[in-house]
Amino acid sequence: MNAISAGDTAWVLTSSALVMVMTVGLAFFYGGLVRPKNALNTMMMSVVALGVVSVQWVLVGYSIAFGHGTPWWGGLAWLGFNGVGLEPDAAYGGTIPLQAHAMFQLMFAIITPALISGAIVERMRFRAYVVFLVLWATFVYDPLAHWVWGAGGWLAKLGALDFAGGTVVHISAGVSALVAAAMLGPRKDFKRTAIVPHNVPLVLLGAGLLWFGWFGFNAGSALAANGLAALAFTNTNTAAATALVTWVCLDLLRTGKATAVGAATGLVVGLVGITPAAGYITAPASLAVGALATLVSYTAIQIRAKTRLDDSLDVFSCHGLAGVAGALLTGVFATKLANPAGGDGWLAGNFAQMGVQLVAILAAVVIAAAGTAVILALVQATLGAKAGVREQLSGLDLSEHGEEAYFGEQGTTLSPGVSIGQGVIVSGAPPPARAKVTAAG
Repeated sequence: MNAISAGDTAWVLTSSALVMVMTVGLAFFYGGLVRPKNALNTMMMSVVALGVVSVQWVLVGYSIAFGHGTPWWGGLAWLGFNGVGLEPDAAYGGTIPLQAHAMFQLMFAIITPALISGAIVERMRFRAYVVFLVLWATFVYDPLAHWVWGAGGWLAKLGALDFAGGTVVHISAGVSALVAAAMLGPRKDFKRTAIVPHNVPLVLLGAGLLWFGWFGFNAGSALAANGLAALAFTNTNTAAATALVTWVCLDLLRTGKATAVGAATGLVVGLVGITPAAGYITAPASLAVGALATLVSYTAIQIRAKTRLDDSLDVFSCHGLAGVAGALLTGVFATKLANPAGGDGWLAGNFAQMGVQLVAILAAVVIAAAGTAVILALVQATLGAKAGVREQLSGLDLSEHGEEAYFGEQGTTLSPGVSIGQGVIVSGAPPPARAKVTAAG
């Protein structure tokens, strides 16, 4: 049995915390992109995942995803963390407690289904979303994670290269987002009224937190404080920066303006693209990955905007297609000169790796699309997934949560005869005159 390394354990635990911050960043990123009447609901779709998926992971999720089972699933031997102790497991790092690995992988399991929410914001009932979240994590994410990363997973045996989640996280979430958006249909006022981000500073804050946390996402996937972690860290930052610059340049060429939302979107796309390749390619190759992933996503968004598909925050374009691009580019640029334990890609003389990468992509697409369609159909039939017209027009903050992101935004009803909005109405009395507010208070 390998001895526990204090340094490796400290880095994996730190990385786990960094990836947890990514979900908070996602809440801000998505929350700023929607209208004020749906800001809280949108942010809660990420925050609630921190709770429900954490419970699901301990009860059953980790066992399915990482148990020593068959090539198709991990089995149920680790239900309730039975057997998931403080000793290392040679299959998962070998120098860290198994529980440290479990917590690190939990943070991936949390953010992945939360990514899907960006495609169905402003129109899905919250309770239906929570049920969808748990079922999707159990029957889509967990088996796919086992295929790619689990001990004896069939895609791992095939030689698929996915360092930190191009297939497991981004392709699965992006494809599921596309299916969910199509099945739910567009928002009631989609393309009938202007739908623009209500708080761009929140978007930038969220993007910054995602970039910060992504160092744990990718560099932490080395499962050790070593040179491989440093390589993944370098590639992560380089690809994100390249994508940001590329997106801004594309915006300038197309519209003559460099937008903050565009810059934020670009850096996220670069982070998505580099995720599967981070520990397998050289730093110069990460420049190409960041730029090429951006071209794919930028073009896809322009095409999607001309259709009736209401993928509200372009999850499929930014995560699904950038994830596909990253997975394929891993097959192009991977080299054992960067990671002797990895593999060689096309440019290193191994064109067959492209075929393996394509199989992994198709596997992720199939399980994500089929699983999402079945789960969402079940949720729709039992709970009703889509909010009604009245709820959509008034905003899901009020209809689903009974609160507002901004005081007085919608006129929140506190109790019969009492409301907050244009004034305070008590028992039908006229509202008092509103005091003029100045910068001095």
